[in-house]
Amino acid sequence: MTKRLYYDDAYLRAFDARVTEVTEGGRRVYLDRTAFYPTSGGQPHDTGELAGVRVVDVVDEGERIAHVLAEPASLAAGARVEGRVDSERRFDHMQQHTGQHLLSAVFVELYGLETTSVHFGAESSTLDLAAPSLEEEQVTAAEMRANELVWEGRAVTVTYEDAAQAASTLRKVPARSGVLRIVTIDGVDRSACGGTHVRGTAEIGPVLIRGVERVRGNARVEFLCGRRAIRGARADRVLLQRLALDSSARPEELPELVAGLRERERELRASLRRAEEELAGFRARALYERAQPGADGVRRVFERRAAGGLEEFRALAHAFAALPKAVLVATVDDPPALLLAASEDSGVNAGAALKAALAAAGGRGGGSARIAQGSVPDRAALEQVVRALGA
Repeated sequence: MTKRLYYDDAYLRAFDARVTEVTEGGRRVYLDRTAFYPTSGGQPHDTGELAGVRVVDVVDEGERIAHVLAEPASLAAGARVEGRVDSERRFDHMQQHTGQHLLSAVFVELYGLETTSVHFGAESSTLDLAAPSLEEEQVTAAEMRANELVWEGRAVTVTYEDAAQAASTLRKVPARSGVLRIVTIDGVDRSACGGTHVRGTAEIGPVLIRGVERVRGNARVEFLCGRRAIRGARADRVLLQRLALDSSARPEELPELVAGLRERERELRASLRRAEEELAGFRARALYERAQPGADGVRRVFERRAAGGLEEFRALAHAFAALPKAVLVATVDDPPALLLAASEDSGVNAGAALKAALAAAGGRGGGSARIAQGSVPDRAALEQVVRALGA
């Protein structure tokens, strides 16, 4: 069994221990006690050094903890070793984890929203709230309330209590029984947790909510604490200044500038669409006039491309279907697909005709009486469908 020193002292960075077992040729080491935190409860593992060798992973195996080294170490059971935990990484994790407890408590306090899951990432962390969305005013208020509690310097303590007696005082009642390790933020939150935490809310540093998105019916809140919040805010400011410089505008003018650009883009897209439709009309008329009417008076045109998508034919198809007694079959070899367009007076129901031809060739698709499209497994099937359509 490995004694977990981080349970009682999250600030312990150097420790000595006895090796209990070494496996994987010296790369996986077990100790009688450790200050290294293993990946658990959403919190990432510590890194550092053990006997002078880099620790790259720490694994919780239930009763004991495995220390995975970057390279084999010359250690044997019974040896005494010194371990050193990466201080900056550990403190960062402490800030994020305590910050998450604080934010989760604030969302309960302000809006009665429970946290359903959390994730601590290398760049940012998230918590999922039992709500489909959050209003911007709610996000702003929660962020401000969390920072107010940081400024107050509320004490953060760790105690060990019986689950049955503590249950009524906890933010979320855990499923397990027996003795629980409880992390308390004075007057704010009490949660069962095995993670590492700071001594007081002041050490969390600034709390910054970066954004909210909907994930599987919940509101996922992305947040940064401490150094991460400062780095994130600085990065946002640098990006804003760069965009403003590139746009020859002041940062505060960017929203209006972007809105104007979006409106201009919509106008240009509409203009381009009209031009494409006009060009397709000219092209359809040219193809139509070159085609000779069949015995039934219908002009049939076949267009083929080696590669691309059917979308390139869509404007042409609409224009062709608007002409009298007209049928257009357009195909793409790779991936094999085709489009059928037929005017109302052609006597051809595009959707029905193409669906029947596709079914016989192992393809799939459909559409309206005027325009339909579909795909087939291969080139041979494409040729079969084209022959069935009389193109």
